[in-house]
Amino acid sequence: MIFDIGYSLTAFGYLLLVFLLLVGKKAGLVKRLLLCATVVTFLWSVMHIQAIGIVTQLSDYVTLDSVRLLIWSLFLAACLQNQSSSFWRLLGSGKTLTIITLPMLGVVLSLTHIISPSIKYLVFTLITIEFLVLLEQLFRQSAKQKWEYKPLIIYLGALTTFDFFTYANAAMVNNLNWAFFAARGYIYLALLPFLVLAIRRIQQWGIEIFVSREVVMHSTLLMLSGVYLLVMALLGYIVNYFGGEWGAPIQIALFLIAIALLLSLFLSHEFRTKLKVFITKNFYANQFDYRVEWVALTQRLSIETKSLPDIYQAALIAWMQGIKYRQGLLVKLSNDQTQIVAQKSPYEENISHKSLQLVPDIVAFMAKKPWIIDLLEMQKMPEMYEELPNRNEFMKSFGYQLTLPIFKNQELWGLVMLNSPELETRTINWELRDYLTAVTDQTANFIFQAESSQALAENAQFAAFNRMSAFVVHDLKNVLAQVNLLLANAKQHKSNPEFIDDTFETLEHTKARMDKMLKQLMDKSVDGDRRTSTTKIIDLIEELIETKCKSILPHPTVSGDVSLTINIEPEKFANVLYHIVSNAQQATNNDGKVNIVVEEADNLIHVVVCDNGSGMTQSFINEKLFVPFETTKGNAGMGIGAYDAKTYMESIGGSLSVTSIVGEGSQFTLNIPKLKEID
Repeated sequence: MIFDIGYSLTAFGYLLLVFLLLVGKKAGLVKRLLLCATVVTFLWSVMHIQAIGIVTQLSDYVTLDSVRLLIWSLFLAACLQNQSSSFWRLLGSGKTLTIITLPMLGVVLSLTHIISPSIKYLVFTLITIEFLVLLEQLFRQSAKQKWEYKPLIIYLGALTTFDFFTYANAAMVNNLNWAFFAARGYIYLALLPFLVLAIRRIQQWGIEIFVSREVVMHSTLLMLSGVYLLVMALLGYIVNYFGGEWGAPIQIALFLIAIALLLSLFLSHEFRTKLKVFITKNFYANQFDYRVEWVALTQRLSIETKSLPDIYQAALIAWMQGIKYRQGLLVKLSNDQTQIVAQKSPYEENISHKSLQLVPDIVAFMAKKPWIIDLLEMQKMPEMYEELPNRNEFMKSFGYQLTLPIFKNQELWGLVMLNSPELETRTINWELRDYLTAVTDQTANFIFQAESSQALAENAQFAAFNRMSAFVVHDLKNVLAQVNLLLANAKQHKSNPEFIDDTFETLEHTKARMDKMLKQLMDKSVDGDRRTSTTKIIDLIEELIETKCKSILPHPTVSGDVSLTINIEPEKFANVLYHIVSNAQQATNNDGKVNIVVEEADNLIHVVVCDNGSGMTQSFINEKLFVPFETTKGNAGMGIGAYDAKTYMESIGGSLSVTSIVGEGSQFTLNIPKLKEID
């Protein structure tokens, strides 16, 4: 059972490595031979599982080991000769033939039944000795690459040494020791991480596999746990062997103590921190897994809130979690004022006040050297911070290890101050500086975008209010024109009772319109009352002409189908049409013509206003007619009437089209959907 478990786990481990090697895109002879050797080792492990029943005789184990070492010898031959192109060129090399001669002899002898087992064991022992010599040559030949090749030498050297002792012992007693074979499965699995590490380190092989730091850390914890429990079990065995009757209780006590100590190690934050530092320094060229770090940073900054305080707090947490610090302060500088916009600290003491008093010194330093300030570095090498005012006071009173500058358009926007317990502080080097700079740039952009979005929203509110005010002023102009018309005719018709009645009616209408405009201003609403009604369009146009356009020459004429109805806002549509008709009257001589035609076509109602006035150029229509605040009337116009008309027609699903010829006149066409429902 123990025999099969070991080889099953080994088979699974090498199968996983096969998949990792197959995923890599780069191809080369070394990679192909390594893949072949890994596949052979996987099959070798599977064939050792007794439950499968592939191998039944002792001589078969020798054959399997000989084939495995033959393939690994080819791999070593490629490494020793730096061969990376052709397999047949490698195989035709005299050095390669010398290397694989003995392993091939071992394969042939292992298949020969007339040779005694002891001779087979002896030949395989010689093969392992040759393999160890090849490893020694590879290590010497690696020269400056010894660091890269060391895990490979350890992996193959340890396995080959174990095989040497296994078959040397078998050659002496003329029998294979099953205890060695049972342990070999676990040994191959335990040493597999060294092969993976070698693949990662040796770049010239062109093999790119990724193993995350978390996987390495958890694998290391499991290995340490196994070693720890193995030592404790060995002590228990020794006590049980020499202890007689009291050996079993002592062994149980030792086992429980081992479990308690092991749990304390797993739960110890200090132990885990030191282990992470050890893995980072010895197994990785970079301190950070940038793919994981960037995804994590993006997730930290992906918040739905639009509140600036929440944005600042999320940004500060992103900085802190980026380097696993526990305390942070985000300070914004504005008009020589210092403002704390985010703060997080699990400690009882408040060190922010003293640190804030030193911010002017930091600002003065950043003006000369926009560096990341490291308090620990300053204490060790104060000469690097000569430009910092009150440097000695700073080292005594400042409560944060790291200070990161945030720049916006080359100006210092603010500072991020980070700190953590002494055990968790990081030593600043070039990589950490680059990493923090990249995190700062990304997080600062997140803050700047949030501030810009809020400023844009506020500007949009002001713009909406200003736009609404412009329309109100435009309507006031029309009201004022009506009042002026009344005053102009009052002297002549003040004794006429009908004129007095018309005046009061006009004033009531004017008051109603002014009340509505005042309500719009107070409610900050441009649209006002949006209620619609079904109206005969000819009646609406005739009422407009009678109340607003009759006093100006030339008088408009109306023609068309009197039965056509529209579902529309009567007052809003009347204002739009009034603007177009009044402009046509102003552009036409008193003896000219302004005609309004109502017709139906293509499921639309067309209201056509045409005149024979001065007309417009096509460039004016394209570039200025519908641009707000563009006017040809000087101070007498607001320049929003045509813009308002076009915008309104589009809002109800219609359109406004214009054709004009200079000196001949213009034609405005309002295309209205039939019975359009307005929400």
